[in-house]
Amino acid sequence: MRRRIYTDTSAVGGCFDVEFEHGSIPLFDAFRSGAAVLVVSDLTLAELEAAPEPVRDVLLSVPVEHIEFVSFSEEAAHLSEAYLNEGVVARKSRIDAQHIATATICRADVLVSWNFKHIVNLERIHGYNSVNLRLGYPMLEIRSPMEVLNYDD
Repeated sequence: MRRRIYTDTSAVGGCFDVEFEHGSIPLFDAFRSGAAVLVVSDLTLAELEAAPEPVRDVLLSVPVEHIEFVSFSEEAAHLSEAYLNEGVVARKSRIDAQHIATATICRADVLVSWNFKHIVNLERIHGYNSVNLRLGYPMLEIRSPMEVLNYDD
C-alpha cells in the first residue's frame, strides 16, 4: 500500500534550497513515480500562490492520479485551536497548527516538513499528539522528507 504523505510548503520549496534539496527532490520523484501519494491541502496551495513559478511548478510535475487534495475543514479548525489553546505552538504559528490538524483529520500516514521550529520538533510532536489522543484522534507521524525516503541496502 502506498504511503499518503501530507506535504507542507517547506517540503515543496526545499526542491530549490541547497540545504534541503537532497530530501525534497527524491520525495517528489517518489510522488511522480507513484511510489507514494502526495497529500496536498488548500492551505499549502494558498501558501504557494506567493511562491516563485518554479516552486509552484513542482506540484504541477506530479501526475494528478498520484495526488490527493484535502481541505482545511471546520473540524480541523477546532483541532488547530486546541493545539493553540494548549500552547503547543504560539498563536503566530497558527498556519503550522492548521497543517497538523488537516493532516490528522485526513488520516495522512505522515506529514513532512522542513520546519524544525514549529513542526518537526520532538517537543511539538509530543504536544500535537497529546492533544490528538485526548480528543480521540490518532497520533500523527511528523518527519522531515529525509526520514520518509526509501533507501536501498
